[in-house]
Order: sequence, then structure tokens, then C-alpha cells
Amino acid sequence: MPIPRATPLDDLYERVADHDLVLVPDAPLASALNRRLDRPHLGTFATTPRRLAAGRREEAEDRTAFLELIERTDLDWKRCAYAIGNILQCWEHQGQIDSILEYNAYADDATEAAVKYIDELETTSSQLTEYSVSNDSNVAVVGEDQLTTLERSILPDDYDTFSPFSDESFELPPFHIFDSTTAIVDTLTDSISAENAEDVAIILDSASEYSTLVESAFESAGIPFYGGPGFIDDPDHRAFCQLLRIAHRGTDTRVRDVKSILSRLGVTVDVEHLEKRLHDFDTPDVEWLRKFCDSIEERTFEQSLSAFERRTECSMDGFHDELDALGINNIPVTEAAVNQLEFYLQSYEVPVDRENEGVLLADAKSAAYVDRPVVFCLGLDEGWTHSAPRRPWVDQEDQYVRNIQQFQLLLQSGVEQYYLVQDTNGGAPVTPCLYFEELLDEEFERFSDLESVTHAKATRPQGTGFEKEPVDAPPTEVETVSQSSLSTYVNCPRDHFFSRLVDSPDKDYFKEGNLFHDFAEFYVAHPDAVDGDVIEEAVEIILDKTRPFVRSVDQKTRRTKYRVGLQTITSFLSENVPQDGTFLTPDGGRGENVFADHFNRPIESSITERWFENEKLGLKGKIDLVHEPTRLVDHKSGSRKRVSQVVKNSAIDPPNDSPNFQALLYLTHWRTQQPGDQLEFTFFHFLETLDDVVTGDADLDDTLTTITYYPTSFERHARSREMFEELREDGSGKCRKTLGKIEYDDYRAVFEEASIPDTRDSEELIESTFGDALTSRMKECVGDYKYVSTGCKQLMRQLMRVRSRNYFREDLDAFEQFVDDRLEELNRRRRGEERFPVEGLAGEPNYRYVDNRDLILETDD
Repeated sequence: MPIPRATPLDDLYERVADHDLVLVPDAPLASALNRRLDRPHLGTFATTPRRLAAGRREEAEDRTAFLELIERTDLDWKRCAYAIGNILQCWEHQGQIDSILEYNAYADDATEAAVKYIDELETTSSQLTEYSVSNDSNVAVVGEDQLTTLERSILPDDYDTFSPFSDESFELPPFHIFDSTTAIVDTLTDSISAENAEDVAIILDSASEYSTLVESAFESAGIPFYGGPGFIDDPDHRAFCQLLRIAHRGTDTRVRDVKSILSRLGVTVDVEHLEKRLHDFDTPDVEWLRKFCDSIEERTFEQSLSAFERRTECSMDGFHDELDALGINNIPVTEAAVNQLEFYLQSYEVPVDRENEGVLLADAKSAAYVDRPVVFCLGLDEGWTHSAPRRPWVDQEDQYVRNIQQFQLLLQSGVEQYYLVQDTNGGAPVTPCLYFEELLDEEFERFSDLESVTHAKATRPQGTGFEKEPVDAPPTEVETVSQSSLSTYVNCPRDHFFSRLVDSPDKDYFKEGNLFHDFAEFYVAHPDAVDGDVIEEAVEIILDKTRPFVRSVDQKTRRTKYRVGLQTITSFLSENVPQDGTFLTPDGGRGENVFADHFNRPIESSITERWFENEKLGLKGKIDLVHEPTRLVDHKSGSRKRVSQVVKNSAIDPPNDSPNFQALLYLTHWRTQQPGDQLEFTFFHFLETLDDVVTGDADLDDTLTTITYYPTSFERHARSREMFEELREDGSGKCRKTLGKIEYDDYRAVFEEASIPDTRDSEELIESTFGDALTSRMKECVGDYKYVSTGCKQLMRQLMRVRSRNYFREDLDAFEQFVDDRLEELNRRRRGEERFPVEGLAGEPNYRYVDNRDLILETDD
């Protein structure tokens, strides 16, 4: 069906000008007709039925009825609201207040009581029920189809009807497609100013993100507007409600949860404290907030609000009035009472005194007409579609007619209309408002299927910005990189960039990990000083240091966790006693140790917490324990990983999607200290056997993951006699059987005949020239038996397992070049020669390991 053109207001006025009274369905339309009145007129000219009956502006009778009902009855607030909503809606559609009682499913005790009390109130609906227009009046009705049954009940026997639509059709202007809501809001602020604000209206879904974005942008740009923020949107009102909710959240409330409240109190908290529990965050700045929360149920709402006003130095008279109207100003602030207050503020629009000046913000599902020369319609998506009430007293067909006619009028409001939309959102197509399916004759799924204009991102004019002083200084060159920094950079360079700018909050596992490391260092230095009593005391120290992060209900389980962790550390170090460290010189990088300070025993060991900064290789880090000249140990509180996982995660060509270069980086540095030696790097996961310790079935070997570095190439290692003997003794069955029938020289000859390919894929190795040479040679030596073919495949799979579970000379050589390349690339980006990209070397970053996700846009625009 074509969209009928709305009758121009001047033409509509000419048609109804001779009437004594003009009834319209929408107050803005009445105001527009009244502004065109060009002759003296006694009494009301154009108005809505409700305003005519009430003799004043319409009031929110649902809120009025609710306040009356909770004062005069003991009904639950939610039951009251539900009953009132049904009564008023049924009254609107059926014309009588007691019509609701004809529907058995809704005629409960609460509804019957509500009907009785509402009937006694002087509401707009009751006045409308009793009112009737004199039959002597010359009455015009515009848009009778849009009037409800109750509104039509006041009409005289004889009246003239006029359609708000003409016989002509309306051609939709093109949709203006933008790539984001931000781009749409930028377009508005570019087009609207304080000077032309009175000429502009914006129609939007008030529940969408457009609403808050537009309001924030206009406030920032100094553009006046009205029709937007309500009572609960006032920053002080919102902060007070948040404060009441937070006060009942218990002792697990985190500082991050109250950050907005602290901001309103004028308190700034460093990022490092955000994960701490508020009740254990001992600082004078938050003392008022802690005391308020601790004493919340001893206060009344009135006392709480007054305390908030004194602390913030603000006045909230309107909130005092609402508490008084609800009758809760002098009752204790219990959690149930706060829930009731929150329900009321979310359910009802509290009247707000505001200046009706500037841009008009109209809700797409409430307004039916907007009288401004320029009208912007934002979104026009599914949020514009009305949800018809699913109640037996509502005629669905009549309601649909009212809704679609309202939509058609809104589309044509103003002299100039601009439809600003998105074609996609979050990668998915945006579905246009469902009313378009009936109004348009063409098939479409998205706005770009219709007549539209696509807008690229606008280049916003750059102001003078912040004052800048030129600094004649070169950027600092990064000479060394740690394993964590390198892993972050490889995964997402832009995350690495932001990690240098933005602080992160302390976490409980960081705190725990540092304390466990301190204890391990303390035990290495003073093993004879640690007994059962010292461990118990150390447990209490860790509990005290981590208390700001841990819920009180978790204290008991944490105590068990810490005790097991400390006992496992002592067991490992007592069974694997480190060398005395005389082979090392002190590194001078030792920091504080909580347990050394507490027990007054200094730590002078050179084998623990050993800092290195190898400028030649561009590497730096801290070794937890140099267990012996050729073995490094790193203490881990996290879950254990298999050796193959560790090697896989340290891949560089291409990098893994969860890169971690710790073992590879530390071994690369340590081979410069022990050149030519076979080295080991052991991850000691001291909490891995926590459950097993509790059940009495723990094995220290289950806590260890050891990666070996061989100071030779993989091919040389694979062809060595040691590898041959290992395969012959520990290989799979048919591999052992085959090698048991040959000599080492036969095995070595295969490597002289064909080179082993650079691969970690066993099937690729089997199908290579080397694989063919090995199989042929073994069949020559042993015989052309099926088990020989199978044994050769088992042999090559075993070789690949060795390749994927150890590091060899070429791995560390390649890593050295990899680090050089990354440092050169990193410094080039730090100099501003190119941007820090979002994508890492492996492509799209693994966002599970991105710390600054909110700061990273997925495009380089």
C-alpha cells in the first residue's frame, strides 16, 4: 500500500477553522492548529479529549493511582502496579472502569481493591468517563480512528470527521546510511547549533543507544534540548540510588563497583585498587562510603538522603518529595525497601520541571506528531515497532491501525525530513521497522535495498585542541623486551601500546603469586628455619595480604589452598635441593621479600629471583630459581601445561594464537651463560596437585613440566647414536622390532642419503624423500615385511614427538632473529613511522589475552 501524504497543517486548519471545537488524538497537533488560529475564539479551539475533559494538561494517572493505592492498602507494590496497568488499559479500550472485572483471569483481590480506590480518585480517565461534548457544539474530529473507545465516548451525536491524510501519496526521502551510531550523532552535532535548535526535532527510540549518545553530545556541544533525561537520569538521583544498592551488596563489593559513586563524592582511586573489596580498602578517602554502607539498615531513607546531600553538597528536594509521596521517608533502608524504590522509579515517570527550549527529543513509540520545520528520524529499526498489548480487551486490528497511522504521520513530520540509519550493526544487517513491509511495495531486507545514500565517515574539523609545545627530543629506543611484553606485542601490537599507557588493577592471583614466590625464595635461603609452625604463620600472612581481594566466605578454602601450596613448595625444594650458587655472581637486583622482613632473616642467595637484562640479545626477565648451572625453575600458581603445549605456544613462524615465549626466551639468554651445554627449563606448578593433596594421593611429578634445550641441530640429534638407542629401547612395538634387527650405521646411512625436512608434522615427514629413504633402507636391511613399514612410520612419529617437545639450536637462533625483528619493528612504530596495528603476526588477535579490549577498535579508521 502506498504511504498516504499527511494533510499539510495549513490545509487542515482551513478545513476545521469554522468549527467551535476541534478534537485531535495528539497534543502537539492541537498546539500546531491553535498556533494557526487567525480569529478571536471563545474557549478551547483544538485539543485532545483528555485535556478537554480534565481542563488542564494530562497527568500520569497510573502514577497517581499507584501512589494512592500503596498509601491506602497493604498490597504488594508490584501487584498494585500490575493491577493499575490492567485497569487503566481496559478502561481505555472498553470505556468503563469496572470492565476489567468481566475478565475472570484478571479479576483478583488486588484488582477489585484497585478498582474501588481508583474509582474514587479524580483521574483524567474518570473525568473523561463523565464528560460529554454538548450536542449544540459544532465539533470537528481529526483522526477518529486514532481515538480510543474512552476518548470517543465524549463525542456528541453529530460531528464532522477529517482524516489527517490526503488523497495524495507520500514519497519517502532517501535513507541516509552511516556506519555507526557515533557517525549519526556527529552528523547531528555538525548540523544543529544553539541558534537553530528551536527549529529542530529528533525522533528516536528512547530505549536505544541513540538517546544517551544524543543527550551527551548535545550537552558537550552546548546545544539546548528537552524531552530527554527524566527524574532518574539526574546524576545525583542516579548516584544516590546506586549508593543504596551498593550498600546492600555485602562485603564482596569491589572498589570498581563504586567507582562512579566515588567520582560523585570527589574521590579518585588509583587503578591498582579497583579489584579490592571496599570493606577492606583502608584509606581515608573512602571512609565515609564504608561507614555509610556498614550502617545502612540503621538509617531511614530521609536520613540517608540528607547524609548524601551533605557529603556531595547538593540539594535533592525533588527526591525528598518522592520519598514522602511513597511514604517511605522515615522507614529503615532495608534491601526490600530499596528494591521497592527502584521498582517505582523504573516503572513510573516522575514529573520533572524543565525548560521547554531547544531541540525537541521525541520518543518514536509515544509521539504521533512533531511540529518542527526540520525533523531527524534516527534508527527507524525494529525499536520503532509498537508491541500491541496482548490482553483480551484490546482489539488487535484497531490497535494496529492506530500504530501504523502514527508511524506514517511521524515519518512526514516537519517540512524537511532526514532519515539517519545504519545498514549493519555489529556485522549483522539492521532490520527496518516492520511497518515498512506493509507500506512499501518493494521487497527489501535492509535499508540499502531501498533508495538510500551511503555516507563515509565524516572528517571532523580539528580545533586547536590542547596547547602543545614542541619537544626536540628523539623517542626512547626499546633495547630489551620481557617475555610478557613480547607475547602481548605479538598477539596484538595495539594492546601492547595501550598497556604502556594504561595502568591495570591489581588482581588476587598477582598478589598470591608474588607471595608464593617470596616464600619459595625464603625457603631456599633458610630451609632449616621453616617448619610446620612457620608454614601456618606464612598462611596467615598471605591471607592478610590478600584479604582486600577475597570474600570472607572464601577465607577457609583459601587457607587450605595456601597451606597446600606452601607445603608443596617445601616438599619440592627439599627433594630437589638447589646448588649453593657459588657458580654465580650476585645480580644486585633483589627486591623486598615479605617473609624475610617478617621473620627478620635476610636473603643473600644469588640463585633466586635473579634479574637479567641481555642487551646483546634484546631480552630481559627474572629467573625464579637457578636450580643448577644447567637447570632453571619457574614457580607457577596456574594450571599445568604439557611440554608440547609450551613448545607450540612459543612458535614464531607463524606465532600461535596464545603466544607465550617464557621458556624459549629464558633458555635463549641462559645458553649465553652456559654455552654448549644441554639445558632444562622447568615449570613448577605448585597448586596443580591441590585436589590430590586433599585426598592423600599427590605426586610431585604431576607438578612439573620440563623443556630441554639441545645445543645441536635437530637433524644432528635425530641421527645420533643416543637417539637411535632411545628409539630401539623406548619406541613403539614395531619400531623396536625393526631397529632391533639393524646396526646404528644402517640408521645413520639414511640421514646421509636424504636430509630430514624442516617440519613438525609427522605425516609430512612420512611422505617426504627422507621417509621414502628410511623405509627403503629398513626393508633392505630387515626384509620387505609389513611390520617394517609400520615400524618406520612409528619411528618418524617418535622423531616428531621429540621435535615438538624440545628446543634445538636452530629454534633459539631463529628466536634471536625474531626478537631483533620485533624490536626494530616496535621502535619504528614508536617513532611514529607507522601505526600500532590491531592484528598481530598471526592475524586477528586472540581477544582472550587482550588486556585493553575496550580501547581497541577493530578497524584502522
